[in-house]
Amino acid sequence: MGLMSGLRHALRIDNWSTLNYKPLFNSPTTGMPERRAFPEAAATWVPAEDERRLAAYKLYAAYDHNQAGELAEIRDGAEARERREYGDPSMFVDTLVAHVLGREQHITVPGAEHADDENADVEDQQAARVQELLREWADEEHLTMRLMQAERKAVSLGDGVLHLWWDAEKQRPRITTYDPGFYYPVIGEDADGTDYPTRIHLGWDLPEDKKRGLPARLRRITFELDWIRPQTASGVDRSGRPVRAPVMTDPTDEAAATPVLGRGDQIDINGAISRMYPWSEVPSFKTCYLTDAIWLLEDLTGDVDIDSLPMGKAHFNSNGQGEVLDHLDLYQDFISLIHIPNTVPAAGEHWGQSSLAKALQVFDELAASDTDSARASATTGLPMVAISGVTDPRMQYAVGPGAMFTLGENGRLTSIDTSPALRELREHGHDLADRAANVVRLPAVSLGTMDPSKVPSGYALELSLGPLDSNISAMRLARDHADRLIPKFVQRLFQSGQHPDWAGLPVLPATLTRGPYTPTDKTAVLDQVTTAYNAHVISLETAIRMLQDAGWPIDDAQQEIEQIQARSFDQAVQLADATGDTQAVADYLGIDITAPTPAPAPQLPPTPGDPAAASTGQDPAAQGSGGNAS
Repeated sequence: MGLMSGLRHALRIDNWSTLNYKPLFNSPTTGMPERRAFPEAAATWVPAEDERRLAAYKLYAAYDHNQAGELAEIRDGAEARERREYGDPSMFVDTLVAHVLGREQHITVPGAEHADDENADVEDQQAARVQELLREWADEEHLTMRLMQAERKAVSLGDGVLHLWWDAEKQRPRITTYDPGFYYPVIGEDADGTDYPTRIHLGWDLPEDKKRGLPARLRRITFELDWIRPQTASGVDRSGRPVRAPVMTDPTDEAAATPVLGRGDQIDINGAISRMYPWSEVPSFKTCYLTDAIWLLEDLTGDVDIDSLPMGKAHFNSNGQGEVLDHLDLYQDFISLIHIPNTVPAAGEHWGQSSLAKALQVFDELAASDTDSARASATTGLPMVAISGVTDPRMQYAVGPGAMFTLGENGRLTSIDTSPALRELREHGHDLADRAANVVRLPAVSLGTMDPSKVPSGYALELSLGPLDSNISAMRLARDHADRLIPKFVQRLFQSGQHPDWAGLPVLPATLTRGPYTPTDKTAVLDQVTTAYNAHVISLETAIRMLQDAGWPIDDAQQEIEQIQARSFDQAVQLADATGDTQAVADYLGIDITAPTPAPAPQLPPTPGDPAAASTGQDPAAQGSGGNAS
């Protein structure tokens, strides 16, 4: 954040300063958002450094929902609601969300593609099993839908939040999307904003419920990495409030009682408690604690914020197993909250920037142009008419089909044509829409506003997508860490929950792979692949991968290769001629070939006079002479 003095007001430069041109966001008197428009950001428990962030989220959301005029009415009056908003910001957001997600998403584990090879080892088999289980989980948990929810928040507001947690009833990790306005990481002054926080709050107001007799409240969920402490259990304090208390060896004897360690915990000579997690090779001294509590807003007095709420006035919630959520040990050495910035944060920053930020003034101009066009179209559809020389000036005339006018001497009727002005306004609107697309780096072809017949070639189409490629590459780079954390956390949560399917499996490096997003000429790609493969400059594996990237419906590359080879009889004949190995041909075709039974040796009749035949008594000549002698 930067402040420059010497002007009438301090010039504030931060992640949300692109909105400073709006008096509603940057009050001329205070330099802060108007509290009438953003009362949520001005809540007593909201830290001062988060006020502009929350106000920016609401402002971006208003543009996304065609409510910018309704928000501006608070300062500019009822005329502000007359502005026309035709959904251009929302269209930009939807387009970017589709591109950054890609046409398909898969969880991939390196080594799984070699599991069907003859020389596949144990690691390859484990990788294939982990990949299969992760994809089954993604299908059951509707991962694509959850990602789309988080991505829409990230693209439109600048930040998205995902939470992965173990559901003991469903026996699998669950994934939840949170509004970034609920997300309050505790970042120290000396910490880098890109470092993973060790304490994170999720907080939001609960409105007054008159039917149930509940006043206005604040709910806060806290995840904190801290030293491992002795085991605790659910109980109540002296006022009957549910809390967690240490478990003692002999509660009846306070002098001899000692705290009980958790399962698998060990204590060293210094009194530090360590734990061996299934995914770790060395003991860890840290664990994640969960606290879920509610405060009455009337109890929050004095200089407090979401990180310094009075714990003595907290009312702790319980989970489905009846455990009081007061520093509950989750038996995991990581916080399973994932922050998704829309853009790569600036050096030392934690927050991303909305894709609408840079083009917001253009959207204002576009809304003003649309409003003027709507007003001009009214005079074009119902033209203005001037009448002179009427017989009775007090007469009222209605212009319409078949209308008759009685005019005096030299009387005439003049029509005012406003269509040229309407045409100019519409052309100006097209120019503004193009300007917004250029600022956001969304070419016309990606928005679907370009006539395909006007594209001269696929190469020209690829060149026009250059700005979009760089934009999506930067956005996916900002999400690369989250794409690796999701499958990593899922594996750890399955092992922490001791799911039987994951017994004996290690936590392997995996990533969420996003599919292609640009339109491709499948025919041109097929010609390139066919020519290159027939020229023996690429392998069959590379050819299949190129077709997959172009959008051909190939789910499993290895299975597709096996099916192709099973019908390649000409290549099988060439293999047999080159090697003479029948087994190699069988492996190539994927079939079993039974070797033919060798024919028996021929039994020829003996040759007369053969000494060997005579010695065995099979010589006919010898047998004949013997008979004559007798």
